[in-house]
Amino acid sequence: MVDGEGQLGHADAGERAKTVANHHKWVDAAKYLDCHSIRVNAGTTGSGSFEEKQKLAADGLRQLSEYGAQQGLNVIVENHGGLSSDGSWLAGVMKLVNLENCGTLPDFGNFNVGGGKMYDRYKGVRELMPYAKAVSAKSHEFDEKGNEVKTDYLRMMKIVLEHGYNGYVGVEYEGSKVDAYQGIKLTKALLERVRDQLS
Repeated sequence: MVDGEGQLGHADAGERAKTVANHHKWVDAAKYLDCHSIRVNAGTTGSGSFEEKQKLAADGLRQLSEYGAQQGLNVIVENHGGLSSDGSWLAGVMKLVNLENCGTLPDFGNFNVGGGKMYDRYKGVRELMPYAKAVSAKSHEFDEKGNEVKTDYLRMMKIVLEHGYNGYVGVEYEGSKVDAYQGIKLTKALLERVRDQLS
């Protein structure tokens, strides 16, 4: 998971290229570690329309994905705030990139598009799943029955499976009601219950 290396959708072509170059070392490291992907952000800067920012993000991602392909690696984008948390925007970016090794990492909990607005998480995951090369089952809080209070995991995993996905589902806990280890265990247990229901 790569953060802090610049904006792949930067409005300035030089800054965009610099950001792509900043990611090369992480592609190389992932290759050395025998990973299948690096996870990046499709950040954008400045003014510009919805479509213009899609084109800028797609340009940066295409450049990076071409380098990743040389190493046999995927470049996958997480919905991670702002425009990237708008499922239709990020799916549109994927269509523009149109490379086999460029995909998404749908995260169940990251749909804050800014300005106090939340994108529908089920709609967003449904839009991102056709391009998914990994899935992040994020949790924040559980009720007394062990269910996540903001995300219906059964409904969400049905969406994941509807798209023929059979890869890894990562466990990610970002809550504060229990410690990280307990949150991870609760998330894993919930996923196992859902798996049994869907089997």
